[in-house]
Amino acid sequence: MKIFPQKTGSTEKQRITLPALFGKLRSKMQISPVNSEKLAKILIWSAALFVIGLLLFIIIYIVAKGLPVINFQFLTDIPRSMGREGGIASTIVGTFMVTALAIIIVIPFGIGTAFYLAEYTKEGIVTRIIRFSAESLAGIPSIVYGLFGFIFFVIYLNLGWSILSGGLTLAFMILPTVIRTSEEAIRAVPKIYREVSFSLGATKWQTISRVVFPSALLGIVNGIILGVGRCVAETAAVILTAGSVLRMPSSIFSSTRTMAVHFYILAREGISMENAYGTATLLIIMILLINVVANAMVNRFIAKSVKR
Repeated sequence: MKIFPQKTGSTEKQRITLPALFGKLRSKMQISPVNSEKLAKILIWSAALFVIGLLLFIIIYIVAKGLPVINFQFLTDIPRSMGREGGIASTIVGTFMVTALAIIIVIPFGIGTAFYLAEYTKEGIVTRIIRFSAESLAGIPSIVYGLFGFIFFVIYLNLGWSILSGGLTLAFMILPTVIRTSEEAIRAVPKIYREVSFSLGATKWQTISRVVFPSALLGIVNGIILGVGRCVAETAAVILTAGSVLRMPSSIFSSTRTMAVHFYILAREGISMENAYGTATLLIIMILLINVVANAMVNRFIAKSVKR
């Protein structure tokens, strides 16, 4: 005696024909290699064009609103009435001083650490600790760096709100970026370059300074440019360490206001949106010029080194 009823023939037919039906659908949905290649190109180009279009939209929108504000007086006059009047001369000088100080401090330590990791040591616990520390530092929010700089440089070392405190804090902040990008650029140099140099009787230092460094210079400079861009655009860490004084700085011990901080305060407080857009436009132009000039100088240096 059967407890469960016997399945009907129609159910058996459904059970038998369902896999075949799915197989037919799968075969019909399959795309030929030529069509899949075309589809992949369309998707990749669409993603690239979307990113480029978004970037152009942001730049054009800001420049269209800020370019009419920029004139000789805007560039040479200091801000007055909390930024409602005057120009941004003091913020330009403050931005250059803070960024230059940070880059001067970070270049020897960042590039030196990268060459140590890539050329002078083998993979081991020391290199793993250094890389882990650099990656951990790179993930720390900028406000934490600002709080560290405020407590250590401004208060503990009694440097006060100054360009020196801001530059040191920004140097700590961009150091991991310079280390990682420089190391990757050095490791990208083919090993055959080093082997040929050693076979010709060159020392380790001669190989690094005359072969590896010129070959990796473009990647190293790109990492430094990324650091410059982050320094120029930073606000939280700079407010807590360099301050937001509108007067013209006289030394690295003077407090200052950078262009990014000036733009942030003008836009957040609604003091003057026209001057805010003008400051943002000038920031974009400055970063673009820094990239163009730096790449031109690197390419010229590489061309001279190749001729020699």
